[in-house]
Amino acid sequence: MARMSTRPPQRVTIAHVAEEAGVSRATVSRVMNGLATVDAEIGKRVREAAAKLNYSPSTVARSLAIGRTQTVAIVVPDLANPMFQETLRGLNRAAAREGYRVLVADSIENPEEEVILAREARRRCDALVLVSPRMEPEVLAELLPELSPVVLVNRESPAPGVPSLAVDYGSGIRSVVKELERLGHRRIAYLAGPDGSHGNQARMAALQPPVPSAPQPEFVFIPCGAMFEDGYRAREAVLGSGATAAVCFNDLVALGLLGALHEEGVAVPGRLSVTGFDDIPFARFASPALTTVSVPQTQLGEQAWARLWDLLNGRDPEHDLTVTPRLEVRASSGPPAAEAANAP
Repeated sequence: MARMSTRPPQRVTIAHVAEEAGVSRATVSRVMNGLATVDAEIGKRVREAAAKLNYSPSTVARSLAIGRTQTVAIVVPDLANPMFQETLRGLNRAAAREGYRVLVADSIENPEEEVILAREARRRCDALVLVSPRMEPEVLAELLPELSPVVLVNRESPAPGVPSLAVDYGSGIRSVVKELERLGHRRIAYLAGPDGSHGNQARMAALQPPVPSAPQPEFVFIPCGAMFEDGYRAREAVLGSGATAAVCFNDLVALGLLGALHEEGVAVPGRLSVTGFDDIPFARFASPALTTVSVPQTQLGEQAWARLWDLLNGRDPEHDLTVTPRLEVRASSGPPAAEAANAP
């Protein structure tokens, strides 16, 4: 009885493809790497030979040949926030169409860790996307040139030549306040985000009156944070503020506050209107559905890739973009209760 061979099948190499196509290994390498220096007919012959032999080029070898890793990195402050997940989704989807993969780093809201992560990620990848960086402007301006090619998302670039996709947070927060004013709210609590957040600073600045004597609601500023538990813990401070509406730094804070108010039996919006920011997927499915400001984070991720791709290919990227958020009025906001509106 003949013995069956237990040796693994021979791996098809670039040499086999070269022999099948009748060309040199260097020619096969150029074709597999997409270089335009090969005659079209020869290129077709090489690709047919590769398909016939079921040849798969080595990713490592290809990276060495073209001087690229075929990966880019994205650094976010907190991956638990669905807003950043949507940016990642858009970037990942667009990069995959060009054969790139995306590595993710989470700085856990730590500006110092963010600098370290950005440098380390850039050393391992071809390019970088920084989303809502928490570092100070002067630190960011010094760091960005050494990270090139790099794109900023949710923040304007303090360094010349670095593409950015910013959000007009001031416009977004003003649209929320304008809607609450229209409903009759005169005392509004703002649940502030992280101190290092550029977006929070822009929101806070937008709540300051452009003219000190101009009529406007009275704002109560409550230190909070950016996560569910921060909003949950803010319940007593909000209820004790005498406000008839709460404008939250983001949707996660708003959803945490809604949960705490529900446990306490506080009617929303009957006793207190609650609004968020970002329009994450959970917002419209909350009970009640959350009034918020919609920011197209998935599209921002796709736009970030478009600019990175231009940089990687030696082209001038498209112009910087500032997105104006869109107000989404839902069931969590309404007129103030008469007794609340008349309270001191």
